[in-house]
Amino acid sequence: MKTLLVSRALPEIIMQALADHFDVTCRDTTQPMDLSECRDALAGYDVILPTLGDAFTAEAFTGEIRASGLANFGVGYNHIDVDAARAAGLVVTNTPGAVTDATADTAMTLILMTARRAGEGERMVRAGDWRGWHPVQMLGLHVSGKTVGIIGMGRIGQAIARRCAAGFGMKVVFWNRSPKSVDGAEQLGSVAEVCAAADVVVTAVAATAETRHIIGAAALAAMRPHGILVNIARGDVVDEAALIAALEEGQIGGAGLDVYEREPEVPAALRAMENVTLLPHLGTAALEVREDMGRMAMENAVAIADGREPPNPV
Repeated sequence: MKTLLVSRALPEIIMQALADHFDVTCRDTTQPMDLSECRDALAGYDVILPTLGDAFTAEAFTGEIRASGLANFGVGYNHIDVDAARAAGLVVTNTPGAVTDATADTAMTLILMTARRAGEGERMVRAGDWRGWHPVQMLGLHVSGKTVGIIGMGRIGQAIARRCAAGFGMKVVFWNRSPKSVDGAEQLGSVAEVCAAADVVVTAVAATAETRHIIGAAALAAMRPHGILVNIARGDVVDEAALIAALEEGQIGGAGLDVYEREPEVPAALRAMENVTLLPHLGTAALEVREDMGRMAMENAVAIADGREPPNPV
């Protein structure tokens, strides 16, 4: 039986299913693997099932390699140097599709919480500071009928667009790296154009060298003063320092963040702002979604172990 390292425990039903196919080792920690652990794993196991933040950088692939592939748990794989993995003879897979609706739902959660000041209101109630309803208390942004700008129109971007248009009657504009026809949505020529046109800007791009800081000072400067930025992609697609500056200067109206540039570090400046909604990377955090992701990762891992083309190579 081939050996499999699971970098962090998955839902129990998935761990049981993996044991039917592999001699499974699961790390006894919720923290990501460091470089040394990644090197040891590549030398010691037939297949590895990595998770977010595991340090499979180029340096990890410079030593002895026994593993034939990395069956990543998650659609994002910016923690894996795919070129280095391929050069070392490894297959890399991910779990697209399984995460689409859950991530889009999280984007809507952040849009509504930030626009309607829900986080701020809940903190007020929990602190015992609410003195009762009045006509101008905590007035927020009415989302229905506004314009949403989506940066990246892949599966998740399109799922967000459908929710915004069908559920809230929002106009949809978007930027995408290549031309794309999406019913009911208008593609614009640049990120800045989308930022200028939208009341709410949502990032839904993959994290690559090209998309790092795609939302930077210029994009933020193009946003409207009441505009809200929502990030459910990866932390480094937003220049966090530029975002903090834009918020502190009142350049934009607020932000809703599920991911951060240096996770799990969240800058004190962001934590202190009432007009910022902060979630602990909850994008796909629903049991059935994580189980679906686990099944997809398992199918990829079994195919890698069998020497077959996996269902979801990256």
